[in-house]
Amino acid sequence: MDCGIFTSKTVLLFLSLIFWAAGAALAYVGAYVIKSYDNFDSFIQDKYSLVPAAIIIGVSVVMFIFGLVGCCATIRESKVGLTFFFLIIGGIFAAEVAALVFSFIYQGKINTDLERSMNEVFTKYDGQNPETKAVDYLQIQLQCCGVMNYTSWSNTTWLRSHNNTVPVSCCKNSTTQCTGRLDQPDLLNIQGCEAKLDRLLQDVLGYAMLVILAFAIIKFFGMLSVCVITCRSGSQRSGYQPLYA
Repeated sequence: MDCGIFTSKTVLLFLSLIFWAAGAALAYVGAYVIKSYDNFDSFIQDKYSLVPAAIIIGVSVVMFIFGLVGCCATIRESKVGLTFFFLIIGGIFAAEVAALVFSFIYQGKINTDLERSMNEVFTKYDGQNPETKAVDYLQIQLQCCGVMNYTSWSNTTWLRSHNNTVPVSCCKNSTTQCTGRLDQPDLLNIQGCEAKLDRLLQDVLGYAMLVILAFAIIKFFGMLSVCVITCRSGSQRSGYQPLYA
């Protein structure tokens, strides 16, 4: 077996074997992105930001199925199987490129309406409604207070109706004497939540983009390997030649 065929087969077999691992990794990344966004969905109005995650999960599902197809087609050098595998890889490659494009688009749009939507939710804070739970969860998880900073609560009815105090979710975790008074900033998380939430969402999406790019590169070399095997098989060789020959 010449070096080109051997290398191409090795690449395709390796690609087929990692389809399962890649599918599992992509499923995890997609689920992680959705979970991260879902935790703060009260502050995110643009639900299309989840499009890249949906594409990732869809790609991961088909990768589990097509890994076996690629392995069998490569070993047997089936032109029909390799052609089908090429189309599969090409389709997944196109989907991953689309996910990258959507990720770039929505990465720049994350903070577009974030401040406005967060202000609306914080304004509705009353200590009991669903917006209250969302705000408390956000402030506890990100260790922040208010939209821009802890003084942002000055524009809410909560502060005026509770003796100029912010919610206790603004208190530092290690503090037991905190009552939310603005004149005790050393007991509060004074940083705003908007910047921290925007940074978190940007980091999550950036991580997803790196994973997508890595697997897209693998798919590209896989398509090149299919072309090498099918072209060499048609022009120079006849019949089936196993990888170990």
